Amino acid sequence: MSYDLKITGGTIVDGTGKPGFMGDVGIKDGKVVAMGKAEGPAATTIDGKDKVVSPGFVDVHTHYDAQILWDRMLSISPWHGVTTTVIGNCGFGVAPTRAAHRKLILQTLEKVEGMSLDALQAGLGDAWPFETFPQYLDTLEKQGSAINVAALFGHTPLRLYVMGEESTERAATADEIATMKRLVREAMEAGAIGFGSSMSVTHNGYAGKPVPSRQATVEEMDALVSVMGEMKRGLMQITIGREFSTRAMAEVSRKYGIPVTWTALLSYLYGPGGHRKQLDLAAEQRKSGALVIPQVSCRPLNFEFTFAEPFIFDVLKFMNELAAEDARSPGARRRAYADPTWRRKLATELTPLFQRWWDRTTIAWAPSARELEEQPLAEAARKLGKDPVDLALDLALANDLQARFRMAVMNFDESEVAELITDPHTIIALSDAGAHASQLCDACYATYLLGHWVREKKTFTLEQAVHNLTQRPAEMFGISDRGILAEGRPADVVVFDPRTVGPGPLKRVYDLPAGADRLVSEASGIDAVIVNGQLIRREGKDALVASAKLPGRLLRNGRAA
Repeated sequence: MSYDLKITGGTIVDGTGKPGFMGDVGIKDGKVVAMGKAEGPAATTIDGKDKVVSPGFVDVHTHYDAQILWDRMLSISPWHGVTTTVIGNCGFGVAPTRAAHRKLILQTLEKVEGMSLDALQAGLGDAWPFETFPQYLDTLEKQGSAINVAALFGHTPLRLYVMGEESTERAATADEIATMKRLVREAMEAGAIGFGSSMSVTHNGYAGKPVPSRQATVEEMDALVSVMGEMKRGLMQITIGREFSTRAMAEVSRKYGIPVTWTALLSYLYGPGGHRKQLDLAAEQRKSGALVIPQVSCRPLNFEFTFAEPFIFDVLKFMNELAAEDARSPGARRRAYADPTWRRKLATELTPLFQRWWDRTTIAWAPSARELEEQPLAEAARKLGKDPVDLALDLALANDLQARFRMAVMNFDESEVAELITDPHTIIALSDAGAHASQLCDACYATYLLGHWVREKKTFTLEQAVHNLTQRPAEMFGISDRGILAEGRPADVVVFDPRTVGPGPLKRVYDLPAGADRLVSEASGIDAVIVNGQLIRREGKDALVASAKLPGRLLRNGRAA
């Protein structure tokens, strides 16, 4: 037999968790047609010696809803072996959106997902080729993408579409809920894999108003999710809040027979050791017949911030008071930062989450002291014989408050993270790719898992880690034709070197529309990335141009048409 592409002599790890085995993988017409032995010529042959050959990784928590409209390559996810991505998480997206609400929806993405408004407006332009969600899916399918895309239907654009600006202010009427139910059904019939929402108190959109989904009642949530129960497919994804607890999720899951997955269960979110209560609750809910799955991250939750807008510290009372004072009297921040008494507050008047925050902070960008960039703050302070809080504020003042610092806000206790990512009731996700682009970069979570938690920490076997990156998330999200390597299945494949795979250091680039910046991480050890039988990455570089016909498919209802 002849093949379009053949990978020879690699260790095949098929995604199921079974032990890997040596062999070849033969690909023809976009599908795997041989595993083990693939005798015969091939148009392209990749030497898999000393490499692992696995299914492409499935990233179920991204925010590429807008970026995909100008970046069909969906960078940087494929750099790190991702071949399938899920958009529409946390109930955010760009459809359905009326022309009159376009700026409002983009301003919401700016505020809640840390996206550059200039980039969004330049990237999407004035003439959007869609209004409704089915039209949006048609647009994605027509333009194509480098990797496969599945979409959740977002609660925030849905409410804004039905209720207008009142969606941020009040509960929906019975008639409005009926209209929303009809549109959920329409979205599911068009190919949505589920419904996304958010009740998080931190999710504020344009003009600082709560995102529309936060004004939904439990009765509204129940009504919208009931559509999936009636259709007997789909899942709910939600960012947790007091108004829709994990117990409410369990009730919905049992009532309608659907999975509910929530974000985010992180180390130190509930204080030291607080995650264990949530893990125990997830196990109890599973025994009761509910399928409630916390999403966890294998990486520290790092955020970049400046002392011009130190949003990370917003939960501290004295920081909020300073922000209000600075709004009334410009320059108040600078005066406070120079005051030794105020500086002691930033060292002592802290909640448990911020104790010794300087020990988990890195100096990311400081034009006045370039030699300190990418050094841990505490280490740099030690070398200079300074207090780390003083050094941070000195750098801030020397750089017009624009010096950047990167801090691990949560998920920095590795013993707790290990418990979270190995628990049988959680799912590893939370890349947030496409969001918070100038503040963090977790799109590299897959290579981090393989490099840090497999090779360095040995917390997982290679087969377990690949299973958690492929078959498990695919099945959880109802993506039925991805996630394993098997004859007859679509050929989404990653070839990587287990000895070197991992993410590179973060770097800031200015390649978004309107010259907006983002943080990116190159991957090491990713030898080849194949989507539907077509090579899209080879030895760390794109193997096709963005203007070409791209192989990614829109996965309507979790499958390629």
